[in-house]
Amino acid sequence: MKKFFADFKAFINKGNVIDMAVGVVIATAFGKITSSLVADIIMPLIGLATGSASFADMKLTLREPVLNELGEVVTEGNYLKYGNFIQMILDFLIIALCVFIFIRILTKSAEKAKKLAKKEEEEKEEEKEPEPSAEEKLLTEIRDILKKDNE
Repeated sequence: MKKFFADFKAFINKGNVIDMAVGVVIATAFGKITSSLVADIIMPLIGLATGSASFADMKLTLREPVLNELGEVVTEGNYLKYGNFIQMILDFLIIALCVFIFIRILTKSAEKAKKLAKKEEEEKEEEKEPEPSAEEKLLTEIRDILKKDNE
């Protein structure tokens, strides 16, 4: 049993597990933000434009509910709730678009950071003295040999 807990502790302390946990927490928060964007901002605007309070309320009555003399429901009606399906499709598309835009921004900023780092590295290389050519090395060797001979 001790070995089990020791292995579990080693597994939990690995960096990638902690990174994954942080990613899940951030993804959950991002999911809540995008869900709120869809439900609280975008869908009311779409409902206003279409004249419907909500897509989720749209349905096709297949069988009317049966009522007794007092107006109480004896048999429930049967409905095809296509509006909720449309709502879920729109939610998915809008959330997917938000995620796409977010990932695209991250990718573009990473590319810019790479280009900036590459440019800085190239500038550092330009500041260094250029390596002498093979001809210059040969001439330097000849000069050094002649200096030795004259001494």
